[in-house]
Amino acid sequence: MSYMKLLKLLYLVDREALLRWGRPVSTDRYVSMDRGPVLSKTLDLINEGAEDNIGRIWAKYISSPLGDHEVELVQPDPPNDELSRAEEKLITEIFEKFGRLTRWQIEDHVHTLPEWIDPNGSAIPIQYRDILKAGNKTEVEIESILQELRNIAHLQHCLQTY
Repeated sequence: MSYMKLLKLLYLVDREALLRWGRPVSTDRYVSMDRGPVLSKTLDLINEGAEDNIGRIWAKYISSPLGDHEVELVQPDPPNDELSRAEEKLITEIFEKFGRLTRWQIEDHVHTLPEWIDPNGSAIPIQYRDILKAGNKTEVEIESILQELRNIAHLQHCLQTY
């Protein structure tokens, strides 16, 4: 699969999870790039790899870009034990809706998302607030979701440093 298409599909999964459940599937950062929104850390893993644990796990299952910017599974059936059943269903739903599109058709689609801003050759961060606002959440809902996400991030930080 084109890694651009993979990045767009992953973004669409995260975006929909945030709008439905108030939390994304990944903890990646989002940026607007010329070809649409992407998961920033995931793009770095594809382009540069990583020496940390996440990079090693990624490389174990996903190839470096091959000809025509394609990636492929290195090992069949990567583990999904970190995903809930709801997340698995959402991934399937997004793939059924957008998986048959070409990378260019998906690019056209993500360019219509209200949170995407043309960066003109740069990269502009996309905040959770931008996505929630684009999804017609009220200011009260947005603040509640953002507070919950801050609480989760704080807890994760405490657990990592403990």
